[in-house]
Amino acid sequence: MSELIPANDFAEITQLIDAARQRAYQAVNTSLIELYWQVGAYLSNKIAAAEWGEGVIKQLAQHLAVTQPSLKGFTQRNLFRMRQFYETYHQEAIVSPLVTQLPWTHNLIILSQSKRPEEREFYLKMAIQEKWSKRELERQFNTALFERVVLNPVKASPLVTQAHPEALNIFKDSYVVEFLGLPQAHSEADLQQGLLEKLKTFLLELGRDFCFIGSEYPLQVGKQDFSLDLLFFHRGLNALVAIELKVNRFQPGDLGQLNFYLEALDRDHKKPHENPSIGVLLCASKDDEVVEYALSRSLSPTLIAQYQTQLPDKKLLQAKLHEFYLLNMAEGDAE
Repeated sequence: MSELIPANDFAEITQLIDAARQRAYQAVNTSLIELYWQVGAYLSNKIAAAEWGEGVIKQLAQHLAVTQPSLKGFTQRNLFRMRQFYETYHQEAIVSPLVTQLPWTHNLIILSQSKRPEEREFYLKMAIQEKWSKRELERQFNTALFERVVLNPVKASPLVTQAHPEALNIFKDSYVVEFLGLPQAHSEADLQQGLLEKLKTFLLELGRDFCFIGSEYPLQVGKQDFSLDLLFFHRGLNALVAIELKVNRFQPGDLGQLNFYLEALDRDHKKPHENPSIGVLLCASKDDEVVEYALSRSLSPTLIAQYQTQLPDKKLLQAKLHEFYLLNMAEGDAE
């Protein structure tokens, strides 16, 4: 009787199969998006040259339905989207190569919900980087991620920009945790327990490269025991990420505790090949000027962010973003 091989020994073969499937899926998706692009370009050019009228899209859809009844995805509505797809991106040399890396449904969501070119580019790049599902992508639009990132840059200490300059593109100024269903009055224990119960969703909000290590993570200094609220590891930064939770408004004194925890992590827990640990103070609210003052002389790589228990008012943020762009345009003209 042959020896029974442990299932773990087959892991590499399984990975090869999964990788091949992913490449095959990507190849099919790329071909499909390129086809939609070519059809959109053909329709756009014919209509622009006045060779065909606007009604041709309806006629084409009817023709394809009769001559190729098994063909899917070439309805009148989808043909119109193909034309719009091409006309939106064909002059954007940086963005157009990105569209083939996402499924058609993702492209349609970004195309229909983005208000400006830089917003489309932002969501295309983020969806590719974070590998968002259709549902996750829609949630990012609902949380107004683009508006929040543009209007509220990450607040970090000088050491973060020196030791981890790429961290400014990884962390956010605010995190939306509406999925917790927390009441307006809640404790740190409620917040921590909710994040642990919805850890998978919280990891999606944090970003794809975050790995959870533990909660109430024990730190022993001298003869005293301390515990860190949440500890993660970020693969891209190759660093431990300590998150301390505060259900109140940020106070400068809160940084002292976090800095102490970072020192303990780096001395006693960080591996030799890892970069210095990063601390995130996640507060219910903050005054940006107070944050700036507090971080300016911080000797630790720390960031201050706030959490929101409800979805932000997207219309209000869009209005503020419009004012932001108008102000930048006015300043540019003045120069």
